[in-house]
Amino acid sequence: MTEPTPNAMPQPEPEPIEREMPVSQPVFVKALKWSVVATVLMIIVFGLIGWLVSEERGLIGGVLGAAGAGVFFALTLGSIAFANRFVESDLYVPMFFGIVVGGWLLKFVLFIVAALLLKSQPWLDPTILFIAVIVGVLVSLAIDAFVVLKSRIPLVSGR
Repeated sequence: MTEPTPNAMPQPEPEPIEREMPVSQPVFVKALKWSVVATVLMIIVFGLIGWLVSEERGLIGGVLGAAGAGVFFALTLGSIAFANRFVESDLYVPMFFGIVVGGWLLKFVLFIVAALLLKSQPWLDPTILFIAVIVGVLVSLAIDAFVVLKSRIPLVSGR
């Protein structure tokens, strides 16, 4: 073990790196929060509707459909929020679109795989599942439109 030299100069603490985020970042965070609330409410509502329509099979279909829609909300908004971390890069625009489009492709593949795996399962009601997913997509569009319309984003900014 080496002993510290008495004349050694103390090293200054490195400054924390502070990233500049685009002014639209709070919009996406707000949309993500509303999407979480909507997903929880849809799981409860479609679970109840599914139970009333076809008992256990409907409950499973409603909960899976609403939860799947919630995962899709999170993938889109999460990919946008993640892509915004690279705002200071010279390659921000191609990186942003690559990450977001990659998220869309991932959602498409997940949807196709889930549809193929779940379409003929005897333990869920596919009609309730389908309705829950469609309503989830519509709720997602409504949340996105509402948050964007109610948000104040400056027209001129550094980024």
